[in-house]
Amino acid sequence: MDKLSLLGVLLAVTGILGGQLLEGGSVSVLLQLAAFLIVLGGTIGAVMLQHPMHVFLMGMKMARWAFITPALDNQKLIYQLTAWGNLARKEGILVLEGQINSVSDPFIQKGLHLLIDGNSAEKIREVLDIELNTWENLRWQAARVWESAAGYAPTIGILGAVLGLVHVMQSLGEPAKLGAGIAVAFIATIYGVGFANLLFLPIAGKLKILIAQQVAMREMVIDGLSMIANAENPHFIENKLKGYIA
Repeated sequence: MDKLSLLGVLLAVTGILGGQLLEGGSVSVLLQLAAFLIVLGGTIGAVMLQHPMHVFLMGMKMARWAFITPALDNQKLIYQLTAWGNLARKEGILVLEGQINSVSDPFIQKGLHLLIDGNSAEKIREVLDIELNTWENLRWQAARVWESAAGYAPTIGILGAVLGLVHVMQSLGEPAKLGAGIAVAFIATIYGVGFANLLFLPIAGKLKILIAQQVAMREMVIDGLSMIANAENPHFIENKLKGYIA
């Protein structure tokens, strides 16, 4: 669980609600189901129209990464790749066949299969680079789902405010209700701007950082397996791969 993300959301919500109370306002005024449905439903609909189904679903699935960060242990991976290089140098590439079942990452499994099959470093890099590019492109598109939502939400919020004002204009014969009605109408704008800047954009930004980290990890795997294929010295493999760790 990413405690910083949870703290950030809590701080943002607390700041907004706290400011509303300090100004003498009521929190209940901000709770408008109609405005919420207009903004959320309109934003989701627009995003679904923009993106293919598999990209939209991937974006929804990846949203949890902002709060439950995928575990990456590059140091452990470097140790594993170095150990494989040492084994391959002493006993031959085929000895690594027994290591495949201990690997859970399909990308690393595929690389090991290519290595065990006797492919050259160039061929291993060529195949894995294509797979990495495909993996990366899909996830960048999925991250843009949240950027799209951040772009649509404020506009849908304005649409909700206009709809609310239309409803208020129909009640001009009751002046006492106009002030409260106008206030309620603008809640949709608050929802739109709030969702975009406090949730959608931060999630998109966090996903981009995590995607970049995972791409770097896979590039490290490609480098490591290529060096094993070239029978490089395990100490050289370890020292080179450590360059991937900040």
